[in-house]
Amino acid sequence: MGTSNTASAQTPFGGWLLKWLLRLFVLGILAVGGLAGALYSAICHPKKKVLTGGKQRTYLLHVPKTYEPGRPTPLVICLPGFGEWPAHLMRISHWNRVADESGFLVVYPCGRSFPLRWHCDPGADTPEQARQDVQFISDLIDQLKQSYNIDEARVYANGLSNGGGMSFLLACRLSERIAAIGIVGGAFLLPWTEYKPKRPVPAIVFHGTADPLAPFHGGPSRLVEIAFPDVPQWFQSLAERNGCRSEPVSLPATGSARGLCYTGGTSKAEVMFYTVRGGGHTWPGGEAMPTFLVGKTIPDVDAARLMWNFFKEHAMSR
Repeated sequence: MGTSNTASAQTPFGGWLLKWLLRLFVLGILAVGGLAGALYSAICHPKKKVLTGGKQRTYLLHVPKTYEPGRPTPLVICLPGFGEWPAHLMRISHWNRVADESGFLVVYPCGRSFPLRWHCDPGADTPEQARQDVQFISDLIDQLKQSYNIDEARVYANGLSNGGGMSFLLACRLSERIAAIGIVGGAFLLPWTEYKPKRPVPAIVFHGTADPLAPFHGGPSRLVEIAFPDVPQWFQSLAERNGCRSEPVSLPATGSARGLCYTGGTSKAEVMFYTVRGGGHTWPGGEAMPTFLVGKTIPDVDAARLMWNFFKEHAMSR
C-alpha cells in the first residue's frame, strides 16, 4: 500500500517534468533548426522582400521554366508550420516538382517572431498580430502581380500545422482573393465565430491518425495543453458551414489515405478530407522528418499532387 501511494503521488510530478523536458528539447531543436535554416536559405535560396505594414517581410518564390508572361498563371501560397522556415517546407513538400509539371508559381512566405510562426491562435496572439499576417499575404499577392501574370481567379493557400491554421485564417479573412485552401496536420485553433467569409472557400485537408502534435481526435498534445478539436468533427463542421450535403462521398483509397468528399457546397465550395493511417505530424509523400519527434512520414500518399488536383478544379468565379 505504501509503495502504491508513493508512486501515485510521484506520477503527476514525473509526468509534468517529462513533458516540460520534452518541450525544452523540441524548442531547442526549433531554435537550432531555425538558425540553420535561415543560414541555409540565405546561401541556397536568397529571400525576396515585400513591404507590409511599414516592415519588411520575406518569402521564397519558385517560377517554373515553362512560365509564359502572356498567359495568366495560377499561384500557390505555401505556409510553413511553427518553427519552420520557407526553404524547409519547399524541400519536404515537393510543391516545386508539381509546379514544374503543371506550370504554376509557388511562393513560400516566412512567418515572424521566434520561433517563426503565424499568429492565428486567439489564446496566444492578438487580433492585430493576426491582421498583420493576413495583410502580409494580401500585399505579397499584390507585389507578385506587378512582376508576373497572376491569374487572380486561381490563387490558392496551403500549409503545414500552424501554416494550415493560417490557411484557414486566410479563408476567414481573405476569401475574396483565395480560391481554395489546403491543410496538412492543421492546428485548428480559431473559433468557428471567426469563419465569416465573403464567400465559402473550398478546402482539402490531410491529417495523420498518429499525429503526436495535433492529435487526430483532439485534446492536448504531448507538448502543449491546448485543447485541439477532433479533426473529423472539425472537418464536418466546415462542410456544414460551406453548405455541403450532409452525407459525404467516399473517395478511392490512395495508399494509406482514405478520403471523403462533402459535395454540393454553396458556390461549389466542397470540402475533401484524407485520413492518413499511421501518419504523423508530417507531409504525406514528402521528405521524411524525425520520427521520434513528429511521427511517420507516409510515402504512398502525395499530398501536394492531390492538393493541386483539387485546386485546379476550384477556380474562383468572377
